[in-house]
Amino acid sequence: MHRGIGQAFQLSRKMAASGGEPQILVQYLVLRKDLSQPPFSWPAGAVVAQACHAATAALHLHRDHPHTAAYLRELERMRKVVLEAPDETTLKLLAETLQQKNIDHKLWMEQPENIPTCIALRPYPKEEVSQYLKKFRLFK
Repeated sequence: MHRGIGQAFQLSRKMAASGGEPQILVQYLVLRKDLSQPPFSWPAGAVVAQACHAATAALHLHRDHPHTAAYLRELERMRKVVLEAPDETTLKLLAETLQQKNIDHKLWMEQPENIPTCIALRPYPKEEVSQYLKKFRLFK
């Protein structure tokens, strides 16, 4: 058995043994809203692709974490929340905060321009990361 899956299974068993339900894991993404507006005016598909790149990279980078393994075991039940950051500065400040607080994430940089476009966290229980994301609203 893969080490991460075994740890995730043990985590779920501990929750069940304590009378609690298995944790609901969520992958949060924070995407720059300004990229879809002038002066950038990126097409919707290009903006969505940034979120896809960031989510895939975060899952890959943290594939051995028990939460990621548990999240990927139930493909039909994945939960993602896409939030918006108004601009590059706000996105970079969030990345700094997440790094300081040891929150696993990936800041996606569009190449070759080297533009920060999206942050994806690895899957987390909502209560572990919501304090860092509460100022961001759902992406529209």
